[in-house]
Amino acid sequence: MIGRRLLLGGATLLAAPRILRAQAPLRVGDQRGNARAVMEASGQLAGFGDRIAWSEFPAAAPLVEALNAGAIDTGLVGDAPFTFGAAAGAPIKAIAATRENREGLAILVAKDSPIGSIQDLRGKRIATGRGSIGHQVILAALENAGLPLDAVQFVFLLPADAKAAWTRGSVDAWSTWEPYVSQEEVLNGARRVAHGEGITPGLGFQAARTEAIASRRDDLAEFVRRLAAARAWANGNVAGYAKTWSELMNVPAPVAEHWFRRAATRVVPVDERVAVDEQRNIDLYTRAGLVRRRIEAKDLLDASFNDAIASGNRGA
Repeated sequence: MIGRRLLLGGATLLAAPRILRAQAPLRVGDQRGNARAVMEASGQLAGFGDRIAWSEFPAAAPLVEALNAGAIDTGLVGDAPFTFGAAAGAPIKAIAATRENREGLAILVAKDSPIGSIQDLRGKRIATGRGSIGHQVILAALENAGLPLDAVQFVFLLPADAKAAWTRGSVDAWSTWEPYVSQEEVLNGARRVAHGEGITPGLGFQAARTEAIASRRDDLAEFVRRLAAARAWANGNVAGYAKTWSELMNVPAPVAEHWFRRAATRVVPVDERVAVDEQRNIDLYTRAGLVRRRIEAKDLLDASFNDAIASGNRGA
């Protein structure tokens, strides 16, 4: 009897780590004012928020580093940092995609700058994040204009430092994304000399560690379902969401509304069109010498969460 009690006790102890892991929160990386904000405003965190441990990052590159290091389970990033992270060997796959109008991904100049077109940027200093979607749009804009990919001087900085350099005139242009683009346009009269619409796919990815896909599938499916529902709600309630978001982020409401109306961000399934567009990104970086090994988009994508995404978009 004593031996049986010991065996049962041992089995309980062995089972305990599995129980603890099952109860552990899903570790989600976010960028300022992104997934968490829209899920809170839409009510999609009700009954689910206590199952999430949020970590905020200033940009996508450090978020991808956290995924690679195993510090978080999942996070939403642009297609450029996702591709660079995967190419560098990060154990991640895209379990959902986002699409948005790409006019808010832009190369900015000051309102009184003599630069009027992408051609005028030849030899100029452009601030952006290394491996960011801002980096991507410069490469795409140069190719689209028939310019060599080394026609400009890159100054790689995180957003806060890039804005500071651009404001004081240390760089000639700033290639960035929302909400920075709308903020500079609305508040400071900045001009876009190029933007991503028509030259970049307009993708973002909910990236997840492969081990989290295996061990936290139900939580990840619930997360992407709720994120899809939140984005659908936001697109139908732009003014209200802009007001809520601006109060949360301490950014003027006209900036938020300008961004949201233009972007119309939505969560979409990982389908064949997504695979084709992601391969376009990979091929662009390969031509630029930034990705040095052959990568197939299909190897980076996981379509097994598509039903959850469709359910969220239906409001189910």
